[in-house]
Formats: sequence, C-alpha cells, structure tokens
Amino acid sequence: MTQGFALFETPIGLCGLAWGERGLVGAQLPEAAPGAAWARLRRRYPDAVEGPPPPTVQRTIERINDLLAGGRDDLTDVELDFSVVAPFNRRVYEIARAIPPGETSTYGQIAKAMNEPGAARAIGKALGENPWPIIVPCHRVLGADGKSGGFSAPGGVETKARILTIERARTSAAPTLFDLEFSVAPQRGR
Repeated sequence: MTQGFALFETPIGLCGLAWGERGLVGAQLPEAAPGAAWARLRRRYPDAVEGPPPPTVQRTIERINDLLAGGRDDLTDVELDFSVVAPFNRRVYEIARAIPPGETSTYGQIAKAMNEPGAARAIGKALGENPWPIIVPCHRVLGADGKSGGFSAPGGVETKARILTIERARTSAAPTLFDLEFSVAPQRGR
C-alpha cells in the first residue's frame, strides 16, 4: 500500500516520489504542464497522502538532485518495493540498476545478461513500464545501433537525451566535446 508522495524541484524540473512500507513504489519525472506531475502521481497512487517525505526518502531526493546536477551517485542502494512489478520486470530493473552513471547498455546486452537472447523487445516493454525512472536508469538503455530507442517518461526521448547529457554518457563511438583534450598555449617568453 502506498503511504505518501512528495514533489520536489530538480535541475530538470518538478519530480516526485511515492513510498510505502517496503520502500519506494514509484518515481515521477517532470511533466510539460504545470500541475501535471502532481495529477499523474494522484492517478497512479490514489490512496497516497501528499506530505513531507520520511528521512530515507528525503535523502533519496537529495541524491537524485545531486545526480541530475552532474553527480555520479548510482542510487543502487535506494530501497524499492519490488512487489509492485512482475518478476521478469524485476530482473530487467536489477540489471539496469547496475549501469553506472555516464555509461549505457543496450536492450540486447540486457537480454544476454538475463540469458534470454531473444527478449530485447520484452525488455523494452519492461523498461517502458519502469515505475522508478532515474532510480532504475532506463534512460541508460539504448537500441543496438546506439540510437535512443524509446522513452516512455514525459518528454520522451528528449528527456532521455537530456539526462544522458547531464551524466556525460557516450551514446556512440563518435567523439564528443567531453572527449576533446584542450591544450594550453605556452607562456610568452619561453
């Protein structure tokens, strides 16, 4: 049972978390319209009461803000209530959680890690149902060709690209601005 939810500002906009007795039951990424994030949380968790987060949830909020400001926290120890998802999805989410900030994987690589080589589409579906975006970093999973694939969170692939940019993730073999080494001209008179 969901006990509560709270909205909070982040570098990418208004996000939210919902929690229960066994950990977080959901996370919410920013919506385009004012009030939409609150409305979506109310629809997803109609029995939840909006209020101040307990200390563990407040710490998670701080860590999410740090990550979305360019930090490297992987959030893997955040307590999630996996009873709200199917067993297959849980396996997908556990593998996705192991992808560090700034790195990416593919649907096929996750299928291989699960020992289910033909499951790439099912993995994409599971990630599309991810109730904990950011904490279960579905944004770090790309198509086999390095393209973004889908992203069911508000803002779609634009939001995915924005978060990957914040994390300085490599999404292709092409060099990025982060790969360039800048030289400093020698001082005059030498």
